[in-house]
Amino acid sequence: MDALFPCLAAPDGRTVLTVDDVSLTDRQLLAAARRHADVLARMGVQPGDRVSVWTQPDLRTVVALVGGALAGVVTVPLNPRLGEREVAHIAADAAPRCCFAARPDERAEGPLGPSIQVLLDMSEPTCPKEPPPIPPADARPLLLIYTSGTTGAPKGAVLTAAGVAANLDGLARAWAWTAADTVVHALPLFHVHGLVLGLFGSLRVGGRLHWLPRFEPAELAAAVRGAILFAVPTMYVRLAELAERDPGVAADLAAARLLISGSAALSAREHRRIAALTGRGVYERYGLTETLIVCAVPTAGPPRPGLVGPPLPGVEVRLVDDQRRPLDVADDATLGEIAVRGPSVFAGYLGRPDATAAVRDDEGWFYTGDLATRTADGAYRIVGRRATDLIKSGGFKIGAGEIETCLLEHPDVAEVAVLGVADDDLGERIVAFVVARDPARPPLAQQLVDHVAGALAPHKRPRDVRFVEALPRNAMGKVIKAALSPP
Repeated sequence: MDALFPCLAAPDGRTVLTVDDVSLTDRQLLAAARRHADVLARMGVQPGDRVSVWTQPDLRTVVALVGGALAGVVTVPLNPRLGEREVAHIAADAAPRCCFAARPDERAEGPLGPSIQVLLDMSEPTCPKEPPPIPPADARPLLLIYTSGTTGAPKGAVLTAAGVAANLDGLARAWAWTAADTVVHALPLFHVHGLVLGLFGSLRVGGRLHWLPRFEPAELAAAVRGAILFAVPTMYVRLAELAERDPGVAADLAAARLLISGSAALSAREHRRIAALTGRGVYERYGLTETLIVCAVPTAGPPRPGLVGPPLPGVEVRLVDDQRRPLDVADDATLGEIAVRGPSVFAGYLGRPDATAAVRDDEGWFYTGDLATRTADGAYRIVGRRATDLIKSGGFKIGAGEIETCLLEHPDVAEVAVLGVADDDLGERIVAFVVARDPARPPLAQQLVDHVAGALAPHKRPRDVRFVEALPRNAMGKVIKAALSPP
């Protein structure tokens, strides 16, 4: 079985990591990561033990994450902005042996105990004389990543090294991602997007990662020439806004090798705006913490706005109905829940066999809770979450995402979130929360209702429109619909 990070198993002196303006070769990163693994061993931490890492925006955070993988421990990446209750829950649930931080002075001692300083030591003499080999991409647990907890306390999803490797290999094929590529991103390292795809993915293919720990649109744009950009939709919106004012930023984006978006849907309007500014399209992909990446638009063809592409090689995907029966349809109209099976599906929720059984059946199918349609050529269009985006109104099943896409076509709408609210007559009525492009001069609510009724079937029109200053979002830019108060 091959090594999880082949470039570290056979280093040749190439630059593999840049954080801000500091670059490390594969030999330097390997030395620093092995030093961290040696610290863990001296503390009595054994392979398979859980170790938490505060993912502060620092080069030493990367060292701790890579060093944990080399040591064979199960790393628990922590959002530096977690609240006390969240930290207490993870401390009790994961029970990590120890906790590391690049800047321990920024973390007050709490349920996880004192944070241990991560050392940035790249000198070969400090490494163990007989370092262990680079761990293989086997079935051992590699990461314990906590979900957002939108339906209760966060659950720890166990991801294996084999699952991570298989998923990254599939992505490399879909995107023709090779050791010649540089990935640029400004994503946090406590989520799959920034950690698994950005950091571990770059080490898996043997390329270079340029991580900007803080998102500054001009700085990010300047770094992407000739590179692959990983970003979320809110970042692309900010980049496009800057590119409209600064032709140099548009030129930088135009010179990227690939523009990749994920973690949420990029609207058709933003697809068109970026293409008009840069002459380049954006490729989308789809996945969850529990499944890693499920689908991706292959870069061998053009971008497909509104679609997340076909399943990755080795991943099975199907649509199911409310009773989890397969839907053999490919009309890009029939809604179904996405079910996924394959090597990248998680090993389960830590200590929660009940929660695992609720989403994964005996045949290995994981039920995502995401609604989608399927096209005739096997690509998927994500409509939204079953819990919040499937609206049953007047006897119809309606996807909130379709209405949101329509409203975003209105020139006076900047952002929108649509949800269903209990209604005695309709079962649920459609409510739209709208951020106006010009808050001082918002459009009339009836104009937006008529806009949807004219573009879609009349039963899909909003029954209520509420204007808000901003939509609540999580760290990855996803709208938190549970935080919206219905009128």
